[in-house]
Amino acid sequence: MDWISGIQKAVDYVEDHITAKLDFNEIAKQAYSSSFHFQRVFGILCGFTLGEYIRMRKLTLAGSELADTDTRILDIAVKYGYDTQESFSRAFTRFHGVSPTQVRNGASLKSFSRLSVKLILSGANVTDYRIEKRNSFQMIGKPMKVSGKNELTSARMSDFWKQCRMDGTIDVLTRYISSDTMFGNIAGTGFGKDAADPGCPYAIGVYYDGTLPVEKNLVIWEVPAHTYAIFPCIGSMPDAFTRLYQQIYSEFFPASEYRPCGGTDFEVYPSDDVNNPDYSCEIWVAVEKKIAGPPR
Repeated sequence: MDWISGIQKAVDYVEDHITAKLDFNEIAKQAYSSSFHFQRVFGILCGFTLGEYIRMRKLTLAGSELADTDTRILDIAVKYGYDTQESFSRAFTRFHGVSPTQVRNGASLKSFSRLSVKLILSGANVTDYRIEKRNSFQMIGKPMKVSGKNELTSARMSDFWKQCRMDGTIDVLTRYISSDTMFGNIAGTGFGKDAADPGCPYAIGVYYDGTLPVEKNLVIWEVPAHTYAIFPCIGSMPDAFTRLYQQIYSEFFPASEYRPCGGTDFEVYPSDDVNNPDYSCEIWVAVEKKIAGPPR
């Protein structure tokens, strides 16, 4: 299953269970993906997060019920996941620009339509990449603790990087870097199906050759053997980063003999000079050859 059809299957699942308590792990399973990978790719391709899509769809449907039925406002609030009428009214007013009571008095509503994912052919763009096979290896670093059942935003990951800079983790990790190591730089690591702990889907780390002892508060993890599609990224962050991810998943993979396998992915950063227009980094995506049926 490719990402286009996978996202559509996940969206259909969301719409079929829109009044239930949605589990982000279950949504991602519809696309044969981990919660971490699915939420990241969804946000990059769609321009809004999965959580934002769910909230806007719920408030759209709630608005329709308010306008078309005599159901109590509290009952509609509870139906769409709000604990109190007050919290529902605040969210409703932020989205629609009018309160639930005003809707009952004839005020106009906003509508966020159901997502329909389509592959659109556009200009023929060139994507630079290389394919490398890597045996299993070890990394050392600091994992980020987050529940796969809940929404994971880019702001949460950005805060994790800031925390690791402030508490000295980044400085400590640079001591493990040598010129002959696999990356030669610090990497953001998305574990996907390789996660030993589903509650830690992401980490900041470096290749570990076993030479130096393990510092306090750092952990070692094993990365299984994978084939990687490696994409160079040039430009200031996050714009260049976002554009490349969109190109990888909307153009490269649909046309390539490879597809993501949901394994361990990396974003390799040479420095924190991310505002430099000539900034250079790499995106490593674990891949497999396309075969009939869902990914293994």
